[in-house]
Amino acid sequence: MAPALIENIQPFNLPTHIKQSNDNLLRSPYTENKKHIVYEPGRTIVETQDYHEHEDLRPYFPDVRWEPLKEIPYHDKGIYGDRDFRNLLESATDVFDYNPKIGTEIHGVNLATLTDAQKNDLARLISIRGVVFFRNQTDLDIDAQRQLGAYFGKLHKHATTAVPRRAGLEDVHVVFTDGDAKDQRAVFSPTFLWHSDVTYEIQPPSYTSLKVISGPPRGGGGDTLWSSQYAAYDLLSAPMQKYLESLSALHSAQIQADGSHAAGRPVRREPITTKHPLIRTHPVTGWKSLFFNPGFVTSIVGIPKAESDAIIAYLNEVISTTQEIHVRYQWQKHDVAFWDNRICNHSASYGFTGHRRHAVRVACQAERPVFDPTGKSQEEELNARFGLPNVDKDGARQSNYND
Repeated sequence: MAPALIENIQPFNLPTHIKQSNDNLLRSPYTENKKHIVYEPGRTIVETQDYHEHEDLRPYFPDVRWEPLKEIPYHDKGIYGDRDFRNLLESATDVFDYNPKIGTEIHGVNLATLTDAQKNDLARLISIRGVVFFRNQTDLDIDAQRQLGAYFGKLHKHATTAVPRRAGLEDVHVVFTDGDAKDQRAVFSPTFLWHSDVTYEIQPPSYTSLKVISGPPRGGGGDTLWSSQYAAYDLLSAPMQKYLESLSALHSAQIQADGSHAAGRPVRREPITTKHPLIRTHPVTGWKSLFFNPGFVTSIVGIPKAESDAIIAYLNEVISTTQEIHVRYQWQKHDVAFWDNRICNHSASYGFTGHRRHAVRVACQAERPVFDPTGKSQEEELNARFGLPNVDKDGARQSNYND
C-alpha cells in the first residue's frame, strides 16, 4: 500500500576493477537480492477501477415523491448505557481518545455482532465523545449497518442525495466519487463544507454511521474532519452563551434542492426551512451544545440582519478554525465512523483525484432540538471531575505564545 511500496531490486555485477576478494570486507547491498522500500513523496498508487465489488451500492437517483416528514416519538438508547461502557468494551483490545474534546477509536469490537447492551453503551459513548471510529469492519455489510442504525431510531431518507441501486435501500445515503471525477475544491469555500446532516428536518439525526467500502489508500486523501459542538459552546464567553441561548436559527433545505434541480436530478421531498434553538441540550449527557452549522443555517431569528450576519460569521470561524475541537480521520477500507449529528459538525476533504471513493451512510431521526436552561457545560463538568482548573476566557490578558 502506497506510499510504502515493496519492490524486488535485482542484483547486478560490480565492475572488475572494484571487486574485492577478501570475504571479510563489507559487501555492497546491491550484491544481494533483497526487499527495498520505494517511496515517492505525495504519490499513491491508483487501484484499477475496471471492477467494483459493490455495484449494487453505486449511486442512484430515483424519480419518486415522498410525503413531508412528521414528528415521531424518539427514545435515546444512550440513556440505558453503562456508565463505564463495560458491555461494549468487554471484547475490546484497545481504546484511545484522539484529543480531550472529541474522537475515540476502539479496536477488537465487531459492530455486526453487538448485543443490545453493547449498542446502548455505544450510543452513550458517542453522545459523550461525539464520534467513535472502528477499523476494518468487514462483517458489517449494508444490511447489518441498517439493522444497527435502526436499533437507535427510525432511519432517515434523504430528499436529494443518492441512494443505492439495489431496491429497498432508500434510507441509505451513498457517497461516491469515481477516479475520473473532477476535484471539487473550487466549488465550495472550506468553511461552507462544515455541516451537520439535514439540520433543516424537524427531527435532525442523532446516531449516524459511515462505512468506507472503497477509497484512496493510506495517504491518498479523502479524510473526514469532525468538530465538537459541546466544545464550541464552551469556547464562548458566559455573556455570549447567555445571549445565544435566547436565540433560534433558520435551517434551510433550499440550497440542496436547488443544486439537485440544477443537476437535472429529482427532489423527492419538498424543501423545508425549520427554526431550531441555537443552543440545545443533549438528553443523555445533559450538556449544552451549539446547534449551528455553516452548511444549512441561513439566518438568526428576531435580530437585525447585520447582527445575524455577524453572529453567523463568528460561529463559522469558531467551528472551522478552532483546532482543539477538531478530529481528523484517515480512512482505510472497511472502516466505520459512528457520530452524533446533534453535537458534531463534519467536513469532507478533497485532494484524492484519481482514486475512487465509495461510502454508505445510515442515520436515524432524533428528538426535536430543545434547550434546557438547567443543562451543564461539558468542559466545566469534566474539569471538576478530573481536578482541572476552568479556562480563563479573558482575551485581553497578556500571553506569551511560543509554540
